[in-house]
Amino acid sequence: MFRLRHKCCSLNPKNELPLTMRNWYPMSYCCLCWMVNLEAACRVIPCGDPAVVTSESLKAVFVNSGNSPFDLVKESMKILEKHMGTFSLRETKKMPGMLDWFGWCTWDAFYHQVNPQGVKDGLKSLSDGGTPARFLIIDDGWQDVFYEFTKEGEPFVDGSEFGGRLMSIKENSKFSKKKNEALNEAASDLKDFITDIKRTFGLRYVYVWHALMGYWGGFHPDAPADVQNLLETVASGLGGRVLLTRQFQQALEKSIAANFQDNGIICCMGQSTDSIYHSKRSAITRASDDYWPKNPKTQTLHIAAVSFNSIFLGEVVVPDWDMFYSKHYAAEFHAAARAVGGCGIYVSDKPGSHDFTILKRLVLPDGSVLRAKYPGRPTRDCLFIDPVMDGKSLLKIWNLNTLSGVLGVFNCQGAGGWPGLETNIQNDSNLELSGQISPDDIEYFKEVSGDFWTGDCAVFSFNTGSLTRLPKKGSLEISLKSLQCDVFTISPIKIYNQEVQFAPIGLVEMYNSGGAVEAVNFINNSSVSGININGRGSGSFGAYSSRKPKSCSVNSEEQEFEYRGEDNLLTIMIPARTNAWKISIFF
Repeated sequence: MFRLRHKCCSLNPKNELPLTMRNWYPMSYCCLCWMVNLEAACRVIPCGDPAVVTSESLKAVFVNSGNSPFDLVKESMKILEKHMGTFSLRETKKMPGMLDWFGWCTWDAFYHQVNPQGVKDGLKSLSDGGTPARFLIIDDGWQDVFYEFTKEGEPFVDGSEFGGRLMSIKENSKFSKKKNEALNEAASDLKDFITDIKRTFGLRYVYVWHALMGYWGGFHPDAPADVQNLLETVASGLGGRVLLTRQFQQALEKSIAANFQDNGIICCMGQSTDSIYHSKRSAITRASDDYWPKNPKTQTLHIAAVSFNSIFLGEVVVPDWDMFYSKHYAAEFHAAARAVGGCGIYVSDKPGSHDFTILKRLVLPDGSVLRAKYPGRPTRDCLFIDPVMDGKSLLKIWNLNTLSGVLGVFNCQGAGGWPGLETNIQNDSNLELSGQISPDDIEYFKEVSGDFWTGDCAVFSFNTGSLTRLPKKGSLEISLKSLQCDVFTISPIKIYNQEVQFAPIGLVEMYNSGGAVEAVNFINNSSVSGININGRGSGSFGAYSSRKPKSCSVNSEEQEFEYRGEDNLLTIMIPARTNAWKISIFF
């Protein structure tokens, strides 16, 4: 970025471009740089290097138009990718394998007091409960750090980590037996410890947290400085923050490519335009502030912020929704959002403090998750409303699975407000709002409707277990109180063998039921007529069927079924410990 006499604040009203959405977001920011506050009448964009000064820019603004907001963003980012050559789109990147597995992060479980035994305890309690973690994030607290404002042996002081400086790239004494012989059960080093827990708990991936500069205050004995400010400070004389960020990002991604074939990196502070527009390989970036379990005002904000940020970020990366507590008053709100978010799913529960009812709606017994195809984003009719503070609007988030759509509906009102925006709206946990959901809320539905579609859809409500047949433009009424949500599976009803109208729903006890269904095919021969469905996971499988079957089988074993004639809901129980299955339905 560079110094620029910025005229966005004083555009001629007749020619003013819609650079901001003041009615939607609490503050207005320039499209050139999210750090520029228009309401402060800012006229300078600092780059971090006083030697870089200019009064013009030939590439400051990109303007495009279109009828579909999602196509518009997608096509615009394709143009920018080709024009800039500094970043790559999400669809071209290698996706880390951890996205499809349930995970656990140590941060809110231990904060800086993370230790080997605590890690083992947490992994064991999740496994014993039937939702084994297959990836682990060892968060802050494992590094060898000198804390400027905390004396050894004294309690950790909140905020003092920002004065901490990295002493070495090795692990600290908690994870090294060599440095503390008193810890007889400690592994010899971090590598030995990770090898042990992978073998013991079936972990596939282990990540560790660290700052790009080593630690918040950089490397000892450098002067203490915030990591973000440190980057700004050292940019002087090197072309500015943006050019320096590019070099850091390139070096980081080169290291990841050389050392991690899985492209295993989560950028947890990479939301700035500097980072996004230099993301060539990095495939996962946080799309929100941290998860704050103790702050009631941030629970609804978190869901709304990630979904809206995903409109932009989702074209470049898989937006990361951060961790959450499964045992918390807002746990289901967070869990359902991640089920439709198309993101990695991981919790930060304290060992032994879990709600396995909620977790088992997200996690299959083998530790895998039913991840949707795309980044979850607000539906078209939610794009220019305020689902957090207008006191009347529900937030709807859409996504697709292989053969169906999924729609999450959330009441984010009455529990908090956007930071920095004064409001007279009173928090009201009993605020009940009504709205409508429709199959038409699902974008790109043609990807799943395919041939033989009747034009109608089977709409299944997770909350009520009800199944409704709706035309594509039809709608259902829904009412939710603050911090309540529902997830709808929307499956196209197709005609099979010219006689049966059928739509798979999936595992109806999972939030994203349709994520379990992988394929549907005819059984078409002279002796029998039916349908085969391939999928994964155990539990109750549901489908819309216009006719009651004669028999059903799972992996060639005949199974009993139930058929509810009033709404055509067919359910078949898939035996426990069944991973992959083929259901055969005969008519």
